[in-house]
Amino acid sequence: MNTNLLHKEIRTQLCVIGGGLSGAFAALAAARRGARVVLIQDRPMLGGNASSEIRMWVRGARGIYNRESGLISELEERNIHGNPTLVHSLFDATLYGMLNENPNITILLNTTCTDAETNGDKIISVSAWQLTTYTWFTVYADIFMDCSGDSILAPLTGAEYRHGRESSDEFDESLGHDKADKCTMGMSIILAARETDHPVKFTPPPFASYYPTDASFSGDEVESIHAQTRNHTVGTSNCNLWWVELGGNMDSIHDADKVRHKLLANIYGVWDHIKNQGDHGMENWDLEWVGFLPGKRESRRYVGDVIVTEHDLVSGGHFEDEIAYGGWPMDDHNPYGMEKNDKSNVPSIMIPLDQPYGLPYRALYSKNIQNLMFAGRNISVTHAALSSSRVMATCSLLGQACGTAAAIALSHKCTPRGVYESYVGELQDALLEDGVFLPHVKRSVSKQTLSAKLNISDADRDILFNGIERPRELEGENGITQEIGDSLTFTFNNPEQLGTLRLRFDPDYSRMSVSDNRKMRIFAMKLHTGKDFVPVRVASTIVRSFKVFADGEEIYSVEDNYLSLVKIPVHRKARELRVEWLSTHGADKICLFAADIIDDSDC
Repeated sequence: MNTNLLHKEIRTQLCVIGGGLSGAFAALAAARRGARVVLIQDRPMLGGNASSEIRMWVRGARGIYNRESGLISELEERNIHGNPTLVHSLFDATLYGMLNENPNITILLNTTCTDAETNGDKIISVSAWQLTTYTWFTVYADIFMDCSGDSILAPLTGAEYRHGRESSDEFDESLGHDKADKCTMGMSIILAARETDHPVKFTPPPFASYYPTDASFSGDEVESIHAQTRNHTVGTSNCNLWWVELGGNMDSIHDADKVRHKLLANIYGVWDHIKNQGDHGMENWDLEWVGFLPGKRESRRYVGDVIVTEHDLVSGGHFEDEIAYGGWPMDDHNPYGMEKNDKSNVPSIMIPLDQPYGLPYRALYSKNIQNLMFAGRNISVTHAALSSSRVMATCSLLGQACGTAAAIALSHKCTPRGVYESYVGELQDALLEDGVFLPHVKRSVSKQTLSAKLNISDADRDILFNGIERPRELEGENGITQEIGDSLTFTFNNPEQLGTLRLRFDPDYSRMSVSDNRKMRIFAMKLHTGKDFVPVRVASTIVRSFKVFADGEEIYSVEDNYLSLVKIPVHRKARELRVEWLSTHGADKICLFAADIIDDSDC
């Protein structure tokens, strides 16, 4: 380290490396539970593959009732409310604002982790270089969390990790190979286009690849190096050209810049083909943006106390320490991407899953480094399991779980493994309270809530307190309805000290009220902008305005709520707590999945 350059030391409780959705939510979850956090991110913005640098769509579990909730839904709801036209830079700002508003978080952008100091099986500090300030940082922490995707702390600390595809002999997986190898899924660069009302010409840069006919992608020209079926229909709700993918047969870390150079040539070549080679009906479409940073799918994966396999995904992942879930199909991309000439080598092998699967906490901390945790695409899974768990909505849940677990470990002064040994129930309760859905764990309602009398039927009361906060296909709606203008009243025999009122509204799982465009119903992110694009809207089912009264005194009022999970600090003695519903964002009735009072001791 050059002593002539500025050097700063920071002492904190949790140091998170990597500011994609998993790292950002890990930092935020820990900070909201009182931990002091330093977040080190090597890019100028947060969000990783979802950021405006890469613009990959957030995807997660299939099935409308399996949508991810918690911090990922809060981010989307904030973005819908403040950014209805889905401007990419405003998405970055929305995520940044969620973290920046929390005083417990120190964010170091443009900062790269370069080294780590260890003492036996414990990390003492990490070193990092901030490009924009020419400053070295040394960060000391009790717990370190690697959400970098590439698992930078693995080679720096000696933490056990895997890289590549396992043999079928090791785990007996259908996606296993005859021999283990170092191949991974590749990287992609995508582009964004906009439809105009006039013809727009395109001249490719001189380094662009050349694809003269559709057969260049369809496989009809055997001599083509890109002989695989490729959908290049671009539009508001059409393909994002994910298949412009390369590099899985190379070193996904050390060869990343070589892969980037080839991907740039290919993505410009694909757009040249769409615009200039044949009739694709794209005369009026203009190229708006091309990424220069590839989105990466796979590199190093840590080894934890449990390695999740394909069999866990197929069977539903019934782990005692379930803290997140997935449900994207097993989606194993060809490591050669566009450059495989054999027609039998499809772009991706897709294996649908019949149900969401649970993910265990034991896959989020290191087997051999006692204060190292991780979240995102680098958790303890096989390559086959990673083909599903790598998608960003799943990674978001993992980040929130990991940050929450770190805060619990810090509060109890134990190791991450100690949370599994003694505090898994507390971790699950905390996640459920913060809006995370766990497929095999129901939320417990406080004794104080259960002791109250409510002005609703016994049947509705049972539904409201059943611990399931969304419709489930086999269990019914799990929500109750009230009229606009009605009230929900909790009454106690005597005045009691009340903690936090927690309300869970319906976020419209159908998504029909959120967007007219099919892709935006999956997650409110836009890539291509056709003339058919319609700005997104706050879900009509979310309650827009309501008031809260304690013993007749108004203690809370909101005119433009847009969040599906709302926590209102009451923190006073009262015999009666009443919520008066004033309006929704368009629905005719109020739909509630939960309404309860969190004890002060739980706050």
